[in-house]
Amino acid sequence: MIKRLVSAGARAFLVALVIAMPTMMLPGVSVDTTQIVVLLSLVGGALTFVEYFSAYPSLLEFRDAPPYNRMRFLALFFTILLMSVIARGQVHPTTLSGLLTAAGGAVGGAMDFTFSPVRLMVLLAPGDATLGQMDLLRTSAGLAYLISLVSLLAFVLCVRMLNWPIRYGAFNFWVNLPLFDPTAGGDILNRLKRDAHVNVVLGFLLPFVIPAVLKSASVFSYEIALTEPQTLIWTMSAWAFLPSSLIMRGVALMRIADLIEEKRRRAYAQAEMQAAV
Repeated sequence: MIKRLVSAGARAFLVALVIAMPTMMLPGVSVDTTQIVVLLSLVGGALTFVEYFSAYPSLLEFRDAPPYNRMRFLALFFTILLMSVIARGQVHPTTLSGLLTAAGGAVGGAMDFTFSPVRLMVLLAPGDATLGQMDLLRTSAGLAYLISLVSLLAFVLCVRMLNWPIRYGAFNFWVNLPLFDPTAGGDILNRLKRDAHVNVVLGFLLPFVIPAVLKSASVFSYEIALTEPQTLIWTMSAWAFLPSSLIMRGVALMRIADLIEEKRRRAYAQAEMQAAV
């Protein structure tokens, strides 16, 4: 009980910290914005606490199959942290912000080629954006996309080389996939594989689709102010995090499907042996 309480409290604090991080680090944030962010941080922390303190699942998938959620959280945490440091460095430069800006600029420049997701995000810059704002947009897009790719690669290696999730103990299907109804109809194995393929395809397409959707929204006078630091941070974080998260979910579902298929083969083979005897 005490261990679960401490664990849930720590996770709730970290989630609230991630939500509040840009507001805490960036200068010149208005009082109204601060109040809204504090409210969102409390709500996010409370939902996380309830989810992890409860003995039964509700919404969060792969709750008891580390390090799936930990990798996703770390990817989002470092994305927001690095972009916040860089954005703060535009007003209050430090050695760290200078190093991160230079590194991010190199990464963004390398990824900024024709038809790349980074180029599509850079094209969302308003027409009156300065050269510095364009560089900041390219740097943020490059860093966010790189972190998402690294987290995705790390999870794939964890699945392939570390035998996730069974290396960390027995996998409870109901606890880790509370939103998946195995009785909804059809073979569960086919449904898992179908959902895995859909998630991977969506994850691959979203980095290209999101900029197109945002550009289309600007046609209807709903333009995203990417020159504003907080808007830039959260837009880039969502653009990079959501696709990698979907692909990770697809890889995880395919891994669960492979485990179920392997277990079925063993059960069928054992039944055939017993029938032959």
